[in-house]
Amino acid sequence: MTIDGPAYGIIVAAGRSERMNGVDKVFTELVGRPLVAWTLAAFRNTEGVDGVVVVAASENVSRMRDLVAEWRFNNVINVVPGGAQRQDSVRAGIEAADGASIVAVHDAARPLVEVALIARGIALARESGAALCAVPARDTVKEVDGDPPTVRATYDRDRIWLAQTPQVFERALLLRAHREAASAATDDAALVEALGHDVRVYAGDARNIKITTRDDLLIAETLLRRRFEEAVH
Repeated sequence: MTIDGPAYGIIVAAGRSERMNGVDKVFTELVGRPLVAWTLAAFRNTEGVDGVVVVAASENVSRMRDLVAEWRFNNVINVVPGGAQRQDSVRAGIEAADGASIVAVHDAARPLVEVALIARGIALARESGAALCAVPARDTVKEVDGDPPTVRATYDRDRIWLAQTPQVFERALLLRAHREAASAATDDAALVEALGHDVRVYAGDARNIKITTRDDLLIAETLLRRRFEEAVH
């Protein structure tokens, strides 16, 4: 199985940044540029990414278009408004990427994504139709319920992987998964899994963190500066 045709990135930047104390994290400065600009640069620099759709909060569409123009992200083919939930926003991005055969869905709030990570996901999705990057769990995972919270189950850590983005799919498959979704899901792979389609997993990167709090910004800044230092040496 080989899926030919263009591959587009779908950058999901429509979140509410609820744990950032009123700061919109995708526009906040990170080592001299807006956070989302780091994410967009990675997709611009990835060979095999033919275009990018950015999904922004409805009130930020104009601001995002200005950022795209200012930073000359010429591979961005469209900026579209998102929905109330992440699932709604991803679907808006899929529909806007109507020229793509492959779509790589990525959280804008993961600005440290590496070019190689994106490229590997696209290559694997062309073979299998569905792929995501993930890292093995380092800690023991407990299922907890009740008040007061009580452990209900303990999972085999060796079988637990923590999903990241990008998650990459044949566009037609992902669109069908969204259209047939019976309930909300926390990521796109879960919707594809619900169709009975295998999702291939490849090694992610512990540095590919998602910015959720101000402390995460400090960690991302440290990691970016270390990347610069490694590049120099």
